[in-house]
Amino acid sequence: MKTVKFFTLGCKVNQYDTQSIRERFLSRGFHEASHPDTADIYVINTCTVTASADQKSRNIIRQCIRENKSAKIIVTGCMAEDPGFTSRVEGVHYVIRKRFFPEGIRDFSGRTRAFLKVQDGCNNFCSYCAVPLARGRSRSRALKEIITEAGLLAEKGFKEIVLTGICLGSYGKDLPGKKISIVHIIKALESLSGISRIRLSSIEAGDISGTLISHMKRSEKLCPHFHIPVQSGDDTILKKMNRRYTRAQYLKLIQRIKREIPGVSITTDVMVGFPGETRRNFLNTIELIKKILPLRTHVFPYSPRANTQSSLIQTGYSCEELKLRLDELSRVSRECSVKFRSECVGKTTDVLLESREPAHPGFWQGYTGSYIRVIVKMQGNNANYLLPVKLSGLCGDGMKGIACSGVKKHKN
Repeated sequence: MKTVKFFTLGCKVNQYDTQSIRERFLSRGFHEASHPDTADIYVINTCTVTASADQKSRNIIRQCIRENKSAKIIVTGCMAEDPGFTSRVEGVHYVIRKRFFPEGIRDFSGRTRAFLKVQDGCNNFCSYCAVPLARGRSRSRALKEIITEAGLLAEKGFKEIVLTGICLGSYGKDLPGKKISIVHIIKALESLSGISRIRLSSIEAGDISGTLISHMKRSEKLCPHFHIPVQSGDDTILKKMNRRYTRAQYLKLIQRIKREIPGVSITTDVMVGFPGETRRNFLNTIELIKKILPLRTHVFPYSPRANTQSSLIQTGYSCEELKLRLDELSRVSRECSVKFRSECVGKTTDVLLESREPAHPGFWQGYTGSYIRVIVKMQGNNANYLLPVKLSGLCGDGMKGIACSGVKKHKN
Protein backbone atom coordinates (compact mmCIF):
# COMPACT_ATOMS: atom_id res chain seq x y z
CA MET A 1 0.00 0.00 0.00
CA LYS A 2 1.62 3.27 -1.14
CA THR A 3 1.20 6.30 1.11
CA VAL A 4 1.41 10.04 0.49
CA LYS A 5 1.62 13.09 2.75
CA PHE A 6 0.57 16.63 1.73
CA PHE A 7 1.81 19.99 2.97
CA THR A 8 0.13 23.23 1.86
CA LEU A 9 1.40 26.76 2.37
CA GLY A 10 -0.21 30.05 1.43
CA CYS A 11 -3.59 30.96 0.03
CA LYS A 12 -6.96 29.28 -0.51
CA VAL A 13 -6.04 28.63 -4.14
CA ASN A 14 -3.12 26.48 -2.97
CA GLN A 15 -5.44 24.61 -0.62
CA TYR A 16 -7.78 23.92 -3.52
CA ASP A 17 -4.91 22.78 -5.74
CA THR A 18 -3.67 20.40 -3.02
CA GLN A 19 -7.15 18.88 -2.75
CA SER A 20 -7.17 18.30 -6.50
CA ILE A 21 -3.76 16.60 -6.33
CA ARG A 22 -4.90 14.57 -3.31
CA GLU A 23 -7.88 13.20 -5.22
CA ARG A 24 -5.65 12.20 -8.14
CA PHE A 25 -3.43 10.19 -5.77
CA LEU A 26 -6.33 8.57 -3.90
CA SER A 27 -8.01 7.56 -7.17
CA ARG A 28 -4.85 5.65 -8.07
CA GLY A 29 -4.83 3.58 -4.89
CA PHE A 30 -2.67 5.72 -2.60
CA HIS A 31 -3.56 6.33 1.04
CA GLU A 32 -2.69 9.35 3.14
CA ALA A 33 0.06 8.53 5.63
CA SER A 34 -1.07 8.33 9.25
CA HIS A 35 2.41 9.41 10.39
CA PRO A 36 4.37 12.05 8.45
CA ASP A 37 7.71 10.23 8.69
CA THR A 38 6.37 7.04 7.06
CA ALA A 39 5.09 8.38 3.72
CA ASP A 40 6.38 7.01 0.43
CA ILE A 41 5.74 10.35 -1.27
CA TYR A 42 5.66 13.90 0.05
CA VAL A 43 3.84 16.63 -1.91
CA ILE A 44 4.71 20.17 -0.81
CA ASN A 45 2.57 22.94 -2.31
CA THR A 46 4.69 26.06 -1.80
CA CYS A 47 4.08 29.79 -1.47
CA THR A 48 6.38 32.64 -2.47
CA VAL A 49 4.35 35.72 -1.54
CA THR A 50 6.93 36.76 1.10
CA ALA A 51 10.45 35.82 2.14
CA SER A 52 8.93 34.19 5.21
CA ALA A 53 6.72 31.99 3.01
CA ASP A 54 9.75 30.99 0.95
CA GLN A 55 11.63 30.04 4.10
CA LYS A 56 8.73 28.00 5.49
CA SER A 57 8.46 26.13 2.18
CA ARG A 58 12.17 25.32 2.15
CA ASN A 59 12.08 24.24 5.79
CA ILE A 60 9.27 21.76 5.17
CA ILE A 61 11.03 20.34 2.11
CA ARG A 62 14.26 19.84 4.07
CA GLN A 63 12.37 18.38 7.03
CA CYS A 64 10.73 15.77 4.78
CA ILE A 65 14.09 14.88 3.20
CA ARG A 66 15.72 14.58 6.63
CA GLU A 67 12.97 12.49 8.24
CA ASN A 68 12.53 9.99 5.42
CA LYS A 69 15.47 9.68 3.04
CA SER A 70 13.81 6.90 1.03
CA ALA A 71 10.70 8.95 0.16
CA LYS A 72 10.10 10.78 -3.11
CA ILE A 73 9.77 14.56 -2.79
CA ILE A 74 7.37 16.40 -5.12
CA VAL A 75 7.26 20.19 -5.01
CA THR A 76 4.64 22.40 -6.66
CA GLY A 77 3.12 25.83 -6.12
CA CYS A 78 4.37 29.37 -6.67
CA MET A 79 7.93 28.91 -5.38
CA ALA A 80 8.40 25.96 -7.72
CA GLU A 81 7.68 28.20 -10.72
CA ASP A 82 11.09 29.86 -10.28
CA PRO A 83 13.44 28.22 -12.84
CA GLY A 84 16.31 28.44 -10.34
CA PHE A 85 14.41 26.68 -7.58
CA THR A 86 16.05 23.25 -7.89
CA SER A 87 19.55 24.73 -7.61
CA ARG A 88 18.67 26.21 -4.21
CA VAL A 89 16.95 23.18 -2.67
CA GLU A 90 18.67 19.81 -3.06
CA GLY A 91 16.92 16.48 -2.69
CA VAL A 92 13.74 17.27 -4.63
CA HIS A 93 12.81 14.51 -7.07
CA TYR A 94 10.04 16.18 -9.08
CA VAL A 95 8.95 19.77 -9.63
CA ILE A 96 5.44 20.34 -10.99
CA ARG A 97 4.93 23.73 -12.61
CA LYS A 98 1.22 24.42 -13.17
CA ARG A 99 -0.16 26.96 -15.56
CA PHE A 100 -3.49 25.26 -16.20
CA PHE A 101 -6.48 24.29 -14.10
CA PRO A 102 -6.36 20.97 -12.23
CA GLU A 103 -8.93 18.30 -12.91
CA GLY A 104 -11.36 19.64 -10.31
CA ILE A 105 -12.46 18.27 -6.96
CA ARG A 106 -15.31 16.24 -5.49
CA ASP A 107 -14.56 16.68 -1.78
CA PHE A 108 -12.54 18.87 0.58
CA SER A 109 -10.57 16.87 3.08
CA GLY A 110 -10.98 17.81 6.74
CA ARG A 111 -13.09 20.94 6.14
CA THR A 112 -16.65 22.11 6.62
CA ARG A 113 -16.38 24.90 4.05
CA ALA A 114 -15.32 23.89 0.54
CA PHE A 115 -13.11 26.14 -1.58
CA LEU A 116 -13.99 26.31 -5.26
CA LYS A 117 -11.35 27.73 -7.60
CA VAL A 118 -12.92 29.71 -10.43
CA GLN A 119 -9.93 31.70 -11.70
CA ASP A 120 -6.12 31.65 -11.70
CA GLY A 121 -3.39 34.15 -12.56
CA CYS A 122 -3.32 37.94 -12.36
CA ASN A 123 -2.91 40.88 -14.73
CA ASN A 124 -2.44 43.60 -12.11
CA PHE A 125 1.34 43.42 -11.62
CA CYS A 126 1.55 45.30 -8.33
CA SER A 127 5.14 46.48 -8.00
CA TYR A 128 5.90 44.27 -4.98
CA CYS A 129 4.20 41.05 -6.09
CA ALA A 130 5.81 38.01 -7.72
CA VAL A 131 2.56 36.01 -7.98
CA PRO A 132 1.75 37.07 -11.59
CA LEU A 133 5.27 35.95 -12.53
CA ALA A 134 4.58 32.55 -10.97
CA ARG A 135 0.91 32.08 -11.86
CA GLY A 136 0.77 33.81 -15.24
CA ARG A 137 -2.01 35.90 -16.72
CA SER A 138 -5.61 35.77 -15.52
CA ARG A 139 -7.54 32.72 -16.72
CA SER A 140 -11.18 31.89 -15.97
CA ARG A 141 -12.84 28.50 -15.76
CA ALA A 142 -15.92 27.77 -17.81
CA LEU A 143 -19.12 28.50 -15.87
CA LYS A 144 -20.46 25.02 -16.66
CA GLU A 145 -17.43 23.37 -15.03
CA ILE A 146 -17.82 25.51 -11.93
CA ILE A 147 -21.51 24.68 -11.49
CA THR A 148 -20.91 20.96 -12.01
CA GLU A 149 -18.17 20.96 -9.38
CA ALA A 150 -20.31 22.95 -6.93
CA GLY A 151 -23.09 20.39 -7.38
CA LEU A 152 -20.71 17.54 -6.51
CA LEU A 153 -19.56 19.38 -3.39
CA ALA A 154 -23.18 20.00 -2.37
CA GLU A 155 -23.90 16.28 -2.76
CA LYS A 156 -21.01 15.63 -0.35
CA GLY A 157 -22.80 17.75 2.26
CA PHE A 158 -20.90 21.04 2.00
CA LYS A 159 -23.30 23.87 2.79
CA GLU A 160 -20.82 26.71 2.34
CA ILE A 161 -18.89 27.21 -0.89
CA VAL A 162 -16.02 29.72 -0.90
CA LEU A 163 -15.30 31.10 -4.36
CA THR A 164 -11.60 31.66 -4.73
CA GLY A 165 -8.99 32.72 -7.27
CA ILE A 166 -5.71 34.60 -7.49
CA CYS A 167 -7.64 37.66 -8.72
CA LEU A 168 -11.23 36.60 -8.11
CA GLY A 169 -12.87 39.77 -9.38
CA SER A 170 -11.31 39.41 -12.83
CA TYR A 171 -13.39 36.29 -13.44
CA GLY A 172 -14.93 36.22 -16.90
CA LYS A 173 -12.97 39.06 -18.47
CA ASP A 174 -10.97 36.63 -20.62
CA LEU A 175 -13.89 34.38 -21.60
CA PRO A 176 -15.24 34.61 -25.16
CA GLY A 177 -18.80 35.52 -25.99
CA LYS A 178 -21.19 37.55 -23.88
CA LYS A 179 -19.99 39.48 -20.85
CA ILE A 180 -19.83 37.35 -17.71
CA SER A 181 -18.74 38.09 -14.13
CA ILE A 182 -18.54 36.63 -10.65
CA VAL A 183 -22.22 37.54 -10.16
CA HIS A 184 -23.18 34.96 -12.79
CA ILE A 185 -21.45 32.25 -10.73
CA ILE A 186 -23.20 33.40 -7.56
CA LYS A 187 -26.64 33.34 -9.18
CA ALA A 188 -26.05 29.86 -10.60
CA LEU A 189 -24.89 28.49 -7.23
CA GLU A 190 -27.88 30.01 -5.45
CA SER A 191 -30.14 27.73 -7.47
CA LEU A 192 -28.37 24.55 -6.32
CA SER A 193 -30.11 22.65 -3.54
CA GLY A 194 -27.98 21.89 -0.48
CA ILE A 195 -25.88 25.05 -0.69
CA SER A 196 -26.87 27.45 2.10
CA ARG A 197 -23.95 29.86 1.87
CA ILE A 198 -21.73 31.32 -0.83
CA ARG A 199 -18.68 33.27 0.32
CA LEU A 200 -16.21 35.35 -1.65
CA SER A 201 -12.53 35.13 -0.89
CA SER A 202 -10.22 38.12 -1.43
CA ILE A 203 -11.41 40.58 -4.10
CA GLU A 204 -9.80 43.80 -5.31
CA ALA A 205 -11.53 47.14 -4.74
CA GLY A 206 -11.68 47.91 -8.46
CA ASP A 207 -13.50 44.63 -9.16
CA ILE A 208 -16.43 45.31 -6.81
CA SER A 209 -19.26 46.50 -9.03
CA GLY A 210 -22.54 48.10 -8.12
CA THR A 211 -24.19 44.94 -9.43
CA LEU A 212 -22.24 42.79 -6.95
CA ILE A 213 -23.09 45.10 -4.04
CA SER A 214 -26.77 45.13 -4.98
CA HIS A 215 -26.87 41.36 -5.31
CA MET A 216 -25.24 40.84 -1.90
CA LYS A 217 -27.79 43.20 -0.38
CA ARG A 218 -30.75 41.10 -1.52
CA SER A 219 -29.22 37.62 -1.61
CA GLU A 220 -30.24 35.05 1.00
CA LYS A 221 -27.13 32.94 0.38
CA LEU A 222 -24.24 35.30 -0.42
CA CYS A 223 -22.41 35.98 2.85
CA PRO A 224 -22.30 39.68 3.86
CA HIS A 225 -18.51 39.81 3.99
CA PHE A 226 -15.88 41.37 1.73
CA HIS A 227 -12.14 40.81 2.05
CA ILE A 228 -10.74 43.82 0.18
CA PRO A 229 -6.95 44.28 0.40
CA VAL A 230 -5.98 47.93 0.92
CA GLN A 231 -2.18 47.46 1.41
CA SER A 232 -1.67 51.15 2.26
CA GLY A 233 -3.76 54.15 3.21
CA ASP A 234 -1.42 56.66 1.60
CA ASP A 235 -1.76 57.82 -2.02
CA THR A 236 1.99 58.19 -2.58
CA ILE A 237 2.64 54.62 -1.49
CA LEU A 238 -0.38 53.26 -3.35
CA LYS A 239 0.96 54.78 -6.56
CA LYS A 240 4.41 53.28 -5.97
CA MET A 241 2.74 49.93 -5.33
CA ASN A 242 0.89 50.22 -8.66
CA ARG A 243 -2.41 49.81 -6.84
CA ARG A 244 -5.25 51.08 -9.03
CA TYR A 245 -7.21 53.22 -6.58
CA THR A 246 -6.67 56.15 -4.27
CA ARG A 247 -7.24 56.35 -0.55
CA ALA A 248 -10.43 58.38 -1.16
CA GLN A 249 -11.77 55.86 -3.69
CA TYR A 250 -11.18 52.95 -1.34
CA LEU A 251 -12.87 54.73 1.56
CA LYS A 252 -15.83 55.75 -0.61
CA LEU A 253 -16.29 52.10 -1.68
CA ILE A 254 -16.27 50.83 1.91
CA GLN A 255 -18.73 53.53 2.97
CA ARG A 256 -21.06 52.58 0.13
CA ILE A 257 -20.88 48.88 0.98
CA LYS A 258 -21.64 49.52 4.66
CA ARG A 259 -24.46 51.92 3.79
CA GLU A 260 -26.17 49.50 1.39
CA ILE A 261 -25.58 46.18 3.22
CA PRO A 262 -26.51 46.33 6.93
CA GLY A 263 -24.29 44.11 9.09
CA VAL A 264 -21.66 43.56 6.40
CA SER A 265 -18.11 43.00 7.60
CA ILE A 266 -14.89 44.14 5.97
CA THR A 267 -11.56 42.34 6.33
CA THR A 268 -8.37 43.52 4.69
CA ASP A 269 -4.62 43.18 4.17
CA VAL A 270 -2.08 45.90 5.00
CA MET A 271 1.59 45.90 4.03
CA VAL A 272 3.92 47.78 6.38
CA GLY A 273 7.30 49.13 5.34
CA PHE A 274 7.00 49.45 1.58
CA PRO A 275 10.21 51.10 0.24
CA GLY A 276 10.10 54.83 0.87
CA GLU A 277 7.27 54.65 3.42
CA THR A 278 7.64 57.58 5.82
CA ARG A 279 6.10 58.02 9.23
CA ARG A 280 3.47 60.31 7.67
CA ASN A 281 2.64 57.70 5.01
CA PHE A 282 2.24 55.11 7.76
CA LEU A 283 0.01 57.35 9.88
CA ASN A 284 -2.28 57.85 6.87
CA THR A 285 -2.73 54.07 6.82
CA ILE A 286 -3.54 54.05 10.55
CA GLU A 287 -6.15 56.77 10.01
CA LEU A 288 -7.79 54.88 7.13
CA ILE A 289 -8.00 51.63 9.10
CA LYS A 290 -9.74 53.48 11.93
CA LYS A 291 -12.28 54.84 9.46
CA ILE A 292 -13.15 51.57 7.73
CA LEU A 293 -13.29 49.60 11.02
CA PRO A 294 -12.38 46.14 9.70
CA LEU A 295 -13.38 42.98 11.52
CA ARG A 296 -9.93 41.57 10.85
CA THR A 297 -6.73 43.01 9.37
CA HIS A 298 -3.86 40.90 8.11
CA VAL A 299 -0.80 43.01 8.94
CA PHE A 300 2.47 41.93 7.37
CA PRO A 301 5.89 43.44 6.57
CA TYR A 302 7.09 44.29 3.08
CA SER A 303 9.30 41.60 1.63
CA PRO A 304 11.39 42.22 -1.54
CA ARG A 305 10.64 39.72 -4.30
CA ALA A 306 13.10 39.05 -7.11
CA ASN A 307 12.23 40.52 -10.53
CA THR A 308 9.62 42.92 -9.14
CA GLN A 309 9.79 46.72 -9.56
CA SER A 310 9.92 47.44 -5.85
CA SER A 311 12.96 45.19 -5.30
CA LEU A 312 15.07 47.93 -6.89
CA ILE A 313 14.05 50.56 -4.31
CA GLN A 314 15.83 51.13 -0.98
CA THR A 315 13.58 50.78 2.06
CA GLY A 316 14.80 53.85 3.96
CA TYR A 317 13.88 52.71 7.49
CA SER A 318 15.45 50.55 10.18
CA CYS A 319 14.38 47.09 11.32
CA GLU A 320 13.51 48.60 14.70
CA GLU A 321 11.20 51.16 13.08
CA LEU A 322 9.53 48.45 10.99
CA LYS A 323 8.79 46.39 14.10
CA LEU A 324 7.35 49.43 15.88
CA ARG A 325 5.03 50.12 12.95
CA LEU A 326 3.91 46.49 12.76
CA ASP A 327 3.13 46.49 16.49
CA GLU A 328 1.29 49.81 16.30
CA LEU A 329 -0.88 48.83 13.36
CA SER A 330 -1.62 45.42 14.90
CA ARG A 331 -2.81 47.14 18.08
CA VAL A 332 -5.05 49.55 16.14
CA SER A 333 -6.43 46.64 14.11
CA ARG A 334 -7.36 44.75 17.27
CA GLU A 335 -9.10 47.86 18.64
CA CYS A 336 -11.11 48.20 15.42
CA SER A 337 -12.12 44.56 15.60
CA VAL A 338 -13.27 44.94 19.20
CA LYS A 339 -15.38 47.96 18.27
CA PHE A 340 -16.97 46.21 15.29
CA ARG A 341 -17.77 43.05 17.24
CA SER A 342 -19.10 45.05 20.22
CA GLU A 343 -21.73 46.54 17.92
CA CYS A 344 -22.91 42.99 17.13
CA VAL A 345 -23.70 42.02 20.74
CA GLY A 346 -27.37 41.10 21.10
CA LYS A 347 -27.90 40.31 17.42
CA THR A 348 -29.15 36.91 16.25
CA THR A 349 -27.54 35.26 13.24
CA ASP A 350 -26.84 31.82 11.79
CA VAL A 351 -23.53 30.16 12.67
CA LEU A 352 -22.12 27.27 10.65
CA LEU A 353 -20.57 25.02 13.30
CA GLU A 354 -17.25 23.47 12.33
CA SER A 355 -15.44 21.83 15.25
CA ARG A 356 -15.18 21.50 19.01
CA GLU A 357 -13.47 24.43 20.71
CA PRO A 358 -10.35 23.04 22.47
CA ALA A 359 -9.95 26.00 24.82
CA HIS A 360 -13.59 25.76 26.00
CA PRO A 361 -14.73 22.17 26.74
CA GLY A 362 -18.38 21.62 25.85
CA PHE A 363 -18.34 24.41 23.27
CA TRP A 364 -18.36 24.33 19.47
CA GLN A 365 -16.91 26.96 17.17
CA GLY A 366 -18.06 28.21 13.79
CA TYR A 367 -18.56 31.33 11.71
CA THR A 368 -21.37 33.75 11.01
CA GLY A 369 -22.11 34.87 7.47
CA SER A 370 -20.15 38.04 8.24
CA TYR A 371 -17.15 35.87 9.20
CA ILE A 372 -17.21 36.40 12.96
CA ARG A 373 -15.85 33.37 14.80
CA VAL A 374 -18.39 32.27 17.43
CA ILE A 375 -18.24 29.69 20.21
CA VAL A 376 -21.49 28.24 21.51
CA LYS A 377 -22.23 25.61 24.16
CA MET A 378 -23.59 22.47 22.49
CA GLN A 379 -23.85 18.77 23.28
CA GLY A 380 -23.11 15.95 20.84
CA ASN A 381 -21.67 16.08 17.33
CA ASN A 382 -22.61 19.36 15.67
CA ALA A 383 -20.15 19.58 12.76
CA ASN A 384 -21.70 21.14 9.65
CA TYR A 385 -24.87 22.32 11.41
CA LEU A 386 -26.27 25.75 10.64
CA LEU A 387 -27.56 27.11 13.93
CA PRO A 388 -29.38 30.35 14.85
CA VAL A 389 -27.34 31.96 17.64
CA LYS A 390 -27.70 35.12 19.74
CA LEU A 391 -24.32 36.86 20.03
CA SER A 392 -23.84 37.45 23.75
CA GLY A 393 -20.36 38.95 24.13
CA LEU A 394 -16.74 39.10 23.00
CA CYS A 395 -14.34 36.18 23.38
CA GLY A 396 -10.72 36.46 22.23
CA ASP A 397 -10.76 37.40 18.56
CA GLY A 398 -14.37 36.22 18.21
CA MET A 399 -17.62 36.15 20.16
CA LYS A 400 -19.66 33.95 22.46
CA GLY A 401 -23.14 32.93 21.43
CA ILE A 402 -26.25 31.31 22.86
CA ALA A 403 -28.17 28.79 20.77
CA CYS A 404 -31.71 30.04 20.18
CA SER A 405 -34.15 27.84 22.09
CA GLY A 406 -36.99 26.27 20.18
CA VAL A 407 -35.20 26.65 16.84
CA LYS A 408 -34.11 23.42 15.23
CA LYS A 409 -30.55 23.30 13.92
CA HIS A 410 -30.31 21.93 10.43
CA LYS A 411 -27.80 20.33 8.13
CA ASN A 412 -29.63 20.99 4.87
